[in-house]
Amino acid sequence: MASVIVAAACIFLSCSASVAHGRRFVRSSSYDKPCKEMRLYLHDILYDYSNSTANSTSAAAAKPTALATAVPSTGGTFFGQVVVFNDPMTEGRALPPSLEETAVRAQGVYLYNSKEAFNAWFAFSIVFNSTGRRGTLNLMGADIIAEKTRDISVVGGTGDFFMSRGVATLRTDAFEGFTYFRLQMDIKLYECYVV
Repeated sequence: MASVIVAAACIFLSCSASVAHGRRFVRSSSYDKPCKEMRLYLHDILYDYSNSTANSTSAAAAKPTALATAVPSTGGTFFGQVVVFNDPMTEGRALPPSLEETAVRAQGVYLYNSKEAFNAWFAFSIVFNSTGRRGTLNLMGADIIAEKTRDISVVGGTGDFFMSRGVATLRTDAFEGFTYFRLQMDIKLYECYVV
């Protein structure tokens, strides 16, 4: 009897959650057909004491560990460095004229987690703040920088992206030394709530 009550409660709560938000759940029937797709470009400008603080969108919050320089590696890997960012994101490749007025931003951290090669681990939210889209997408995963393309997980969202799940395929689109890089991000959502 107790298991029937628990099952009924679970069904009631899942139904009321979708009703409360006025949305219905859509799961893609195939990995070839996502329920929502978009392409965005992330622009990261790392502050390195020589560039302008007004234009910088990220900064190292923790320096590389002593292990990064003590172990022979391929040119230094910044092992252990943690970078906090609030980067503009655009639908095209061009850097926006005003970095603070973009409708989409990526906010989070990445850390260098390999002694042998440049690899990073990302955890961030894409924040949408426009009339077209509102809410967040939360992403996390390993960025194996040596690979031409790499996937990280979309693990949730809010607003227009409530409880979304999917995959973001990253590709380094441009970089200038260690202070600027642009990532092309193809986002495919396979679980969506729609109005």
